Amino acid sequence: MADMTVTAANVVPAANATKSTVIAGVTVTAGQLVYKNTSDSDKYHLCDVDASAEAALLGGIALNGASDGQPLEIQTAGDVNPGGTVVVGKHYMASDTAGGIKPVDDIDLGDYSNLLGIGTSTSNILLGIINGGVAVP
Repeated sequence: MADMTVTAANVVPAANATKSTVIAGVTVTAGQLVYKNTSDSDKYHLCDVDASAEAALLGGIALNGASDGQPLEIQTAGDVNPGGTVVVGKHYMASDTAGGIKPVDDIDLGDYSNLLGIGTSTSNILLGIINGGVAVP
């Protein structure tokens, strides 16, 4: 499988969503995964699990689009329609494509292993973010 194809307009948090507003440090589209960049005034950048340990730290899923310096709403827990087709029971991870979401089956050697959540319907992921902090050997 490849990265999930996300339609930004379809990204919707559920009523049980834990959300916060942060500041984007790059251009972000709804449905992309982000992390807090401590070397850029704690702005949020696109998560990339084959980059540095910091860039691989999954902070949440973007719920709106934003450019550098603009407010960005992210979701860190609860149910979310990620804007793409989900497989029930499948674990979803941060991708080695900046901001992308991929199924656990596609983890590559050297990727940092960071769990986004589990598919609970064909249009829902229950977020359970876990940053493993280690690269797949």
